Amino acid sequence: MTINMDSVADQSRPADQPVLEIDHLKVTFATDGGDVYAVKDVSLDVRSGEVLAIVGESGSGKTVTAKTILGLLPETATSGGAVLINGNNVISVSAAKLRQIRGRDVAMVFQEPSTALNPVFTVGWQIAEGIRAHAGGAGGKRVSAKDAKARAIEALRKVGIPDPEHRVNYYPHQFSGGQKQRVVIAAALALNPGLIVADEPTTALDVTVQAEILELLRDLRDIYGTSIVLITHNMGVVADLADRVVVMYQGDVVEEAPVRVLFAEPKQDYTKKLLAAVPHLGRNSASEGLRERAHQGSPVLVEATNLTIEYPGRLGTPAFKAVDGVSFTVSQGEVFGLVGESGSGKTTIGRAIAGLNRTTGGSLKVLGYEMLNLKERTFKPLRKDIGFVFQDPAASFNPQLTIGDCVAEPMIIHTNPSPAQARKRVAELLESVQLPASYAQRYPHELSGGQRQRASLARALILNPRLLIADEPTSALDVSVQAKVLELFKEIQAEFGFAALFISHDLAVVDILSQWVGVLYKGKLVEQGIGSQVMGAPQHDYTKRLIASLPVPDPDEQARRREAHRALLAQ
Repeated sequence: MTINMDSVADQSRPADQPVLEIDHLKVTFATDGGDVYAVKDVSLDVRSGEVLAIVGESGSGKTVTAKTILGLLPETATSGGAVLINGNNVISVSAAKLRQIRGRDVAMVFQEPSTALNPVFTVGWQIAEGIRAHAGGAGGKRVSAKDAKARAIEALRKVGIPDPEHRVNYYPHQFSGGQKQRVVIAAALALNPGLIVADEPTTALDVTVQAEILELLRDLRDIYGTSIVLITHNMGVVADLADRVVVMYQGDVVEEAPVRVLFAEPKQDYTKKLLAAVPHLGRNSASEGLRERAHQGSPVLVEATNLTIEYPGRLGTPAFKAVDGVSFTVSQGEVFGLVGESGSGKTTIGRAIAGLNRTTGGSLKVLGYEMLNLKERTFKPLRKDIGFVFQDPAASFNPQLTIGDCVAEPMIIHTNPSPAQARKRVAELLESVQLPASYAQRYPHELSGGQRQRASLARALILNPRLLIADEPTSALDVSVQAKVLELFKEIQAEFGFAALFISHDLAVVDILSQWVGVLYKGKLVEQGIGSQVMGAPQHDYTKRLIASLPVPDPDEQARRREAHRALLAQ
């Protein structure tokens, strides 16, 4: 495949000169409550063809640092120090010069492709727009629409989009999540910049899609010599891709080292804590030592037999079978982990158990109630025995209600308590999920992501449910916050003894919590069994591929797993 590398040739530089130099960067945001110091004193550099990972928790300043590199800070921000790209200080250059630097010298891959892409324009038009805006440069020859489209097609081919000549005319909604992320990367690559800043490029992706994106970024480094600044909190991704790591905490760089040195011999306590919080497949497994089903003989709370869920087709299209002949049980006191990629049907099953989706075939008994031909009037009394922890607590809480009102809402609907009883119960639950009772007076936006997820767990538990459904409750959390939420979940489940269906695409997280695991693929349950057996000795090819795709926080082990994954794909 021939790629136009003219713009890379234009950017030739001495081999020992960094692509990016950040020198004593400081960034302050003006707020009504006074100045907030987001970045205090950061210095780092990135060499040609190097992947530098910047890691840390939310609020550490890593994304602010990344946005400074492209001059994307809001007007409320004040920055000092220097950010040098090919000798140009991004902080002090003119707007016209900054426009030249963006796209040609440095480009950004944003965290959420669905918001980065405009839904009303084709992806080809959006990529071509960047090419036409930046390719000419100061006094340079403008690029024709025909040439820009040809280069957009080449960029899509470069990132592995099939049939780019036709798909260049597709709209964003016609691509899957992983393909949209590839399109965003294609837009960043369209002018062959020497440096790409990737802000959490794989956070919301399935492990198999994540593996594809990481392979793509690795090819950009190895084949085209592209330098990459990788912003992430996923230490498995860091171990898989990075050459060097910078650890940030509260706006400062606390440690910097080559990737193998950092993982083998971290110096700072914060780095050690960050690495210790990373879930590792096979470590602290909830099913370790089990030889048979943990709660065999206990009452069965959920029983699915050849469960089928179809969505009717529209405008002459055939019906879509989201769940196809699935059978499993969840017993009292058991955590059943349901894993699979997006579109596998796991969330559909969870919502069907809660009575939020209709079943269309087979049998689904929940707390003894047959969900086929569900009648809300007869099922409503059972709803108080089912708790639901949603994936995004920010979206599931009413922003106009206090946390106390949100947590108490199920109790008020089902039991009509007095205000004093509701306040007392809310205070008890907030304390049990390790939040101060005073947080009941706060609003959802005043809590961090981890705190909102704890409050969401409190709401799900307020009626002492017999069954809890947790749908991707930790997917968007930092590793340290995720570790705390998982530990809290284990403690509360042991204390209250409820059964739980834990839905996730992160196998390491499921392994920590679940005694029994089921693997879904395209609506079918292809494998199920004791968690340690399914994860340790998978039988189905899809399960093997899923496990091989999961990056682990160990560079040497991850290199071996990457080769094993390539061998599986080759088969």
